[in-house]
Amino acid sequence: MILSGLEIKKHIGGDIIIDPFDEKYLNPNSYNLRLHNELLVYEDEVLDMKKPNRTKKIIIPEDGLVLEPGRLYLGRTMEYTKTEKFVPMLEGRSSVGRLGLNIHVTAGFGDVGFSGYWTLEIHCVQPVRIYPGVEICQIYYHTIEGDYIKYYNGKYQNNTGIQPSLMYRDFEE
Repeated sequence: MILSGLEIKKHIGGDIIIDPFDEKYLNPNSYNLRLHNELLVYEDEVLDMKKPNRTKKIIIPEDGLVLEPGRLYLGRTMEYTKTEKFVPMLEGRSSVGRLGLNIHVTAGFGDVGFSGYWTLEIHCVQPVRIYPGVEICQIYYHTIEGDYIKYYNGKYQNNTGIQPSLMYRDFEE
């Protein structure tokens, strides 16, 4: 079951943390998250799953930055989120999608207990200008049934910024 916006608000500061929280970003069954002013791009043309891949930081100026097709941009939310009881899910906003901007190419599913900023895998189908602070995606919450183990020790837990792929750690013994 998906939580309503009013139910999300009721759990803020307890089982759901969104920091900063502003009621104006609350929707009927989700909460809009904003884009931070930093992006990462991979420097190598060929990425290797078994090793860390070099990245370069880009700052999005106030007058915007044009994203180019065929390039993966890693961004992050301005908001820090944490769950203790619900399954967080992330979706792009429809207005953003209608500009041909994909906000999370594959990673919109969170775990109960996730704590940190959401890394956004941004890709566009044609050039599009983005701006820092824009409401870029929405988080919504599902209830979970049965006993569960909270996500405490994952490789992306308690992050403080944009996280490039850490898949290489899966190959380490």
